[in-house]
Amino acid sequence: MPVPEAAGARTVHLRVLEGGRGAPAAREREVPPEVAEEAGRRDARRLGALAAALTVFGLVMVDAASPFEALGSGRSVFSVAERQVLWAVLGTVAYLVCARWSLAGLRRVARAGLVVVAGLLLAVLVPHLGKGSGGSSRWLGAGPITLQPSELAKLAFALFAADFVARRRGRADQRREIVTPLGVVLGVLGLLILKQPDLGTAMVVVAIAAAAWYAGGIEGRLLAGALGIIGAVGGVLALSASYRRARLLAFLNPFGHASTVGYQLVQSLSALGSGHLTGSAIASSPAAWFLPNASSDFIFAAVGNDFGLVGCLGVLAAFGGFAWLGLRIAGRARDPFAAVLATCLTCWVVFQTIVNVGGVTGVLPDTGIPLPFLSAGGSALIVVLAATGLLVNIARSPDASTEPVRAGARPPAKRPARPVTTRRPVVGPAAARRAAPAGAPRRRGPAHPSGSPVGARRAAPDVRRATRPVAK
Repeated sequence: MPVPEAAGARTVHLRVLEGGRGAPAAREREVPPEVAEEAGRRDARRLGALAAALTVFGLVMVDAASPFEALGSGRSVFSVAERQVLWAVLGTVAYLVCARWSLAGLRRVARAGLVVVAGLLLAVLVPHLGKGSGGSSRWLGAGPITLQPSELAKLAFALFAADFVARRRGRADQRREIVTPLGVVLGVLGLLILKQPDLGTAMVVVAIAAAAWYAGGIEGRLLAGALGIIGAVGGVLALSASYRRARLLAFLNPFGHASTVGYQLVQSLSALGSGHLTGSAIASSPAAWFLPNASSDFIFAAVGNDFGLVGCLGVLAAFGGFAWLGLRIAGRARDPFAAVLATCLTCWVVFQTIVNVGGVTGVLPDTGIPLPFLSAGGSALIVVLAATGLLVNIARSPDASTEPVRAGARPPAKRPARPVTTRRPVVGPAAARRAAPAGAPRRRGPAHPSGSPVGARRAAPDVRRATRPVAK
């Protein structure tokens, strides 16, 4: 919905709605509401079926890739798979809740939700509160029940960014009104995530901000400049830690460091190559036995080992379908908040998939980020299913509005209409008698057809005009 612009100012147009500044409108041909709603319901069913298929396939892969990892830590061979089933059930509940939650109500709590998540990210850094593993402190909780706030940060920041851009659309100064404020929030959230440390999640949050800026119609030069600054700062932070420099070294020459920092990537490439075209029997290849984190960050290598090139291409095609449906949903939504939110959620899932698969195949440095829907992990699975539920919610109601109703915009309350009376000189009976000559007969004026008092008063002067002096 375009916003009027001031004289000489340039309005920020939502690319996903109007096609961007200077571009033709995306909806020159209006679609009837019932047609758009039916198309949205079809996309919602397709997206739900795709998410269910990926989740079930992920359960199968976690069950196949986790026994060796569980035995190495002294647990039951089914312990990881059993917990993943529990997370899938909880994720299904989150999916159903988000698919039916009012988007307007969700928008109202977007800013408060980000504040709560920032508090949880701070709590992770407090000694004796945050739980660490592998040199990182990313979890809260006790015993087997843990929560990873950085996963919640993705969803909370997507909601906040969509609400922020939707509220400030139409502002003339894009850099000061949209890019800089959202960049400050992104910087604070990114620093809290990097302190854990979790470079992969910080990259995903940056991708969500870039998607919100792009969907919000930010000029290309401002978008490129903002991403360039963020990339430069991120590069400095990435190289400041010794373990990140070691990962970069393994990415550049994994086989030259096959027994040290390149061991995991070498085993990943070996598992992928052992699958050939159609894969070997599930969990039967020795290449998968020596693959670290086979059920979590490197589950795509386990897919290649068990199902070969065909299985890997099938997984990538499924995520390609997710991207196509998500962008269709974003383009069909008429509400600015819903359109930007759908864009952010879709780009989040797709970007995370690209980073994970790139790290597993050696195309990109490994950042330790999970593969959506497939990797073992409770918080990651629940949050990505909740994000899918929001996409389904937007698809089902493409015409739903989340715009806040301000007090000044409310229509005045309707009051019962009062009869309008006109003040006229009242000629009462006493005045008529005083004005009439003595002995004149008293006559009343003719009754007014409406029977109203005004008609009776209008007829009163006829009494004086009708009197004649009595003959003597």
